[in-house]
Amino acid sequence: MTIAKERAEATCPIVYQCRLPLSTRTVSHLADLLRRHLKAIRSRWRTLPPGKIAVIVLAVLRHDQRLADMAGGNNVSESSVRRWRDELIGLLAAQAPRLDRALKKVAKQGGEVVLIDGTLIRTQRRTGKADRRNYSGKHRTHGLHFLALTDENGRLIWISAARPGRTHDNTAARHDYILAHLRAAGLGALADLGFRGLDNDILDPVIVTGYTATRTHKLTPGQKTANLVLATGRAPVEHGFAHLKNWRTLTKLRTNPARATRLLRALLVLTNLEVNR
Repeated sequence: MTIAKERAEATCPIVYQCRLPLSTRTVSHLADLLRRHLKAIRSRWRTLPPGKIAVIVLAVLRHDQRLADMAGGNNVSESSVRRWRDELIGLLAAQAPRLDRALKKVAKQGGEVVLIDGTLIRTQRRTGKADRRNYSGKHRTHGLHFLALTDENGRLIWISAARPGRTHDNTAARHDYILAHLRAAGLGALADLGFRGLDNDILDPVIVTGYTATRTHKLTPGQKTANLVLATGRAPVEHGFAHLKNWRTLTKLRTNPARATRLLRALLVLTNLEVNR
């Protein structure tokens, strides 16, 4: 009996505490969102209260905690944690702004330009020819391509749908009709050289990119200065991406690429809650 008791005690799970570097405002927002959803679908019962579920889901997104670990630490099933994660991601993604509304809001607040850039979110390599398009030659890794817009201060205002990693910035921008939406909102955009050729209007350009040197044409001092000014103005967009990628679940996506768009848009909402607190 003593040996059996010792073995039983040895197999008891070890649970540790971990600090979640997020504000109570974010947790409350997520919990209230879940409460309203449960009321709307007339489902008043969950294994854990909404506040606890919100903390579990945020831990999964922020620290990239394994679902099985979070389930074991809270005495629930792994499938329950997965269901809560997907449910809250869907609710948050529904709050992400549309492109036209995001630009109109910037213009209404007195903004004149936005910052545009593309980024690659790494994913696990998948087998088969279908995954070859997810390989980015520029970054030399598999991933998904996203476009994002920020305001002049680097606050994320919109993020595009997920596309294969080999997608060029210009191709993605044309697919989302970025130029037409900017003209409709009366805004300009600062972009890097990856967006050259997107706006060919010489007299009244909407998208401003830098100058590039060629073998036969070197940059003039004035063009170098213009590039420096543009790079300084575009710096905040990198801060916006940095805030977004603080969510460690984006370190290397293990979710289905088809769900990546909802995940990124959900994280956009959470990022703005944290940055604007």
